[in-house]
Amino acid sequence: MADRNRRNETAVTEFILLGFGDLPNLQILLFLMFLVIYMATVAGNMLITALIVADQHLHTPMYFFLGNLSCLETCYTSTILPRVLVSLLTGDKTISFNGCFSQLYFFSALVGTECYLLAAMSYDRYLAICKPLHYSTVMNSRFCLQLAAGSWLNACLAITIFVLFLSQLTFCGQNEIDHFYCDPVPLMELSCSDTHLSILMDFILACVFTLPPFLLTLTSYVFILVNILGILSTTGRQKAFSTCSSHLTVVTIFYGTMMIFYMLPKHDTLRDLKKVLSLCFTVLTPLVNSLIYSLRNREVKEALSKAVSKCGFHKKHAEILRQ
Repeated sequence: MADRNRRNETAVTEFILLGFGDLPNLQILLFLMFLVIYMATVAGNMLITALIVADQHLHTPMYFFLGNLSCLETCYTSTILPRVLVSLLTGDKTISFNGCFSQLYFFSALVGTECYLLAAMSYDRYLAICKPLHYSTVMNSRFCLQLAAGSWLNACLAITIFVLFLSQLTFCGQNEIDHFYCDPVPLMELSCSDTHLSILMDFILACVFTLPPFLLTLTSYVFILVNILGILSTTGRQKAFSTCSSHLTVVTIFYGTMMIFYMLPKHDTLRDLKKVLSLCFTVLTPLVNSLIYSLRNREVKEALSKAVSKCGFHKKHAEILRQ
């Protein structure tokens, strides 16, 4: 009873995100770098979303999912980078208990949603390349809406269950998180109560909710690559591969860095490396995605060119009217 009272008296009400505190001379440089990345990420993804909404030629299943992904990436980076920027600018590394769990919830839910959206996009490419005759029948508007809604709802449901379990843990004494955002692993390490149930729930939810979209993505691309290799014409192979190369690049970067991050052993010497890897899939991936889909996608570039030309025409027309 005495030990319980002592824990209640020292209950944690806020956490300290150490972030990049071991690089005091680079705080301003890091702030400017992350500010540019954040602005470019938001601008790039919002531009893609606007083009998809405005251009009738982009009203297809693939671009419908891409629009969802771009909106997600904007929210995704906004759950982490603003707090990092404030910390680098002011030196205030504290985050409230509720703020930490809110960041954890939204960040994790968006990561889970991205897994489902990438799976939906890979299935879309599988149908387009391997089953072209059935594509328009299967990938109708209703089915696309169901896949998108299911992606968001499934991820939110899984994370809600996990965060509810995590919030039942007791935090007392130690409150320093050696990370730049509230990640579940260091949070559980800080808990002074039994975390076995939370770890088990994390594993079960990962198997039930996260593993299926990963396996669907992997299986889709195995069939896609087999189909492409079976095309006799070199031109035909290049054309087929070009329709999914952008998405395959995004999938490889997203899953590759995330898998390496979570598979690395827990060791103090690898802590800085894990921070760098987490930067790759939390900060750089949303930026790279917008660049890949804007620079390597012919239809998006054509839509952007038409939008710029239309704006130029309206500007010229307005000048003539003023004269």
